[in-house]
Amino acid sequence: MNNIYWSGVAAVAAMYMAFLVIGWIAARKTKSGTAADLLLAGRAMPLWIATLTMTATWVDGGYLLGTAEGALTGLARGLQGGLCFGISLILGGLFFAKRMRQLEYTTLVDPFDARYGRQWAAVLLLPALFGEVIWSAELLVAIGSTFGVILDFDLTTSILISAAVVTAYTLIGGMWSVAYTDVVQLALVPLGLLAAMPFALSHVGGLSELFASYSSQKLEAARLLPPVRPSQQFWTGPAIIQWWEVSLMLVMGGIPWNCYFQRVLSCQTPSKARWHSIIAGALTIVLTAPPLILGMTAAVYAWPTAQAETLAREPSMALPLLLRDLVPYGIGLLGLAAIIGAVTSSFSASILSAGSMLSWNVYRRLLAPDAGVGAMTRMIRLSILGLGVFAAIFALRVESVQQLWFFTADLVYVLLFPQLLWALFDSKANRTGSMVAFAVSLLLRLGGGEPVLAIPAIIPYPEIFASFLPGSAADWYDRDTATVLAPFKLLAMLCGLILLPLVSRITASWDAPRQLRRLET
Repeated sequence: MNNIYWSGVAAVAAMYMAFLVIGWIAARKTKSGTAADLLLAGRAMPLWIATLTMTATWVDGGYLLGTAEGALTGLARGLQGGLCFGISLILGGLFFAKRMRQLEYTTLVDPFDARYGRQWAAVLLLPALFGEVIWSAELLVAIGSTFGVILDFDLTTSILISAAVVTAYTLIGGMWSVAYTDVVQLALVPLGLLAAMPFALSHVGGLSELFASYSSQKLEAARLLPPVRPSQQFWTGPAIIQWWEVSLMLVMGGIPWNCYFQRVLSCQTPSKARWHSIIAGALTIVLTAPPLILGMTAAVYAWPTAQAETLAREPSMALPLLLRDLVPYGIGLLGLAAIIGAVTSSFSASILSAGSMLSWNVYRRLLAPDAGVGAMTRMIRLSILGLGVFAAIFALRVESVQQLWFFTADLVYVLLFPQLLWALFDSKANRTGSMVAFAVSLLLRLGGGEPVLAIPAIIPYPEIFASFLPGSAADWYDRDTATVLAPFKLLAMLCGLILLPLVSRITASWDAPRQLRRLET
């Protein structure tokens, strides 16, 4: 730590102090201290704030770093995250947001409670809860790594300070504090990255020269979308199908997250809930441009040997390295501020979301239905504090946080998207159908194996898919990472999507469907 850039550390400390002050001021809008006030801003959030806090939640550190990292490999992979997240928000606004807000639910789990019963809803809560908590830990790792590259600052200290600051203001004011700090944090993203772009582009001859160099170097990888048919070596059959499978997972799997619905349910009216999601989706797509262009710059720039080796080993460091080496120090700090703002806004959203489900759906709905306002307030704040501490410990102790986050995101997509869709829109969906769909989808997903948890593949997906898709079984399996490349996650989700309404109708005579209703508060 002898080479720490203390002026940069001081600037980051001032920014964190500003976040705390803004969160404290916003906490004054928390009037009654009820669950609705702390978790949903009293359902009084204006359209513009709801739109910006939604955008800030989705434009996180993984979005910025992942977009730049993807551009190192190919344009379609760099564009994929931001484009699919934006489409997910637009579809969520068109089909889900208004319905959820009309029913005045408190969390994502409430329609499961109303349709399938509170005990089974507590089981469905688990993948949603694990997804949020591990996401928050992954965000802390991202911010710690960025601190290390740009400021040469210790990873452990970076993670602990970031977790402490964000947990503190989330604890104080709940949704109001998170929303107002989100507005400031989101503003840092275009400010920091747009300021860095002219300096970075000057190293590759400007924007037009960048596009020309990128196209000549990447060839087939410079396509905006994969081709319809395999073309040369980059876009093989498995690569094309996997790109579309991941895209569908990002679009549909991006909807059943409580941090999304927390903003939907905080809006003043159902109509505003719909529109804020649609507008946030458009903003999310637009904000893909700065990190994508910077990632393309990192891809064509002639890096010195040491940095080139770092990028080959850790491509996620593309944006931090560019901000450190290709722009003036002060501009690099603005870029760091953009990443910090993106990460902290999403971290606060994540721990508030997970705390909401724990305190509302487990404590209030299941364990203590008669809990008063004071008990609920204490439980909400205790949940936020505990989850913030857990995320920090998890980020420091678990080496495969990112891979584990990918796995939990798979589970949210495979297990919860069919459950949410039919809970909201199928009046005949029942608990038996939900349980069968959940069990079959989980079995099919785990049957493909999971290297990060040392779960072996027990279903021969490569052989199965090779029987009707181009290529051999070896083409659908990556031996280096022990990963199945066949689209078995899509298969698992589709089976749940079909089985839930089908089994519900078969078993309706002895498991009568429940009416979707508002829950007692």
